[in-house]
Amino acid sequence: MDTISLTPIGLFLQAGLVGKAVMAALFLASIWCWLLIVEALFGLSRLSRALREAKTGQTSSLLAPIEALGAQEARIHVAGETVSERRQRVADKMTRANVELLTKAEGGLANLAVISSVSPFVGLFGTVWGIMASFVGIAAAKDTSLAVVAPGIAEALAATAYGLAAAIPAAIGYNRLGASFSRLGQALVNRAADQAVEMTRDPVAAARADRTEAEAA
Repeated sequence: MDTISLTPIGLFLQAGLVGKAVMAALFLASIWCWLLIVEALFGLSRLSRALREAKTGQTSSLLAPIEALGAQEARIHVAGETVSERRQRVADKMTRANVELLTKAEGGLANLAVISSVSPFVGLFGTVWGIMASFVGIAAAKDTSLAVVAPGIAEALAATAYGLAAAIPAAIGYNRLGASFSRLGQALVNRAADQAVEMTRDPVAAARADRTEAEAA
């Protein structure tokens, strides 16, 4: 009886044509998954660093264009517009720019959800095909010994393993990175609202409020 190798390469080489196609597709999906995770981590790191720099008063190359857009919008005066409406308009302008920045930073994060949901079913197809190959082998050999069914069963289980190897990191990466980007998105929205308040403050009223606060202290 030929020895069945349990290594990923050995299982691939011992599989049939359909099994090899399934395993190759899942292997490529796994590589793509890790590339997407690395890309999202890089974008997350850059955006987090930009927010930290902005909180300390440093100029961030990522957020500076958004602040410039907000300042430009704040200089536009609409007849009959209240301060609150003007503030909301500036905040909306900056929020839209922040959403575009966040989308670019996420990269292909949404594709991780596709990989995590599709890969198990592709692996299941390979599993079913391997079991079918086992039954065909039994019928051809007219023998139900383990030596006859083992290659097909090994191919079936290998396809399942390949599917899980692609789906598990994709699911974890999508959920963890998605939650991190969601927190960053909320931080960007809060920052846009705070900056809109600063950009639309009435200089005279602000000076009066500062003077009143100083006298009270």
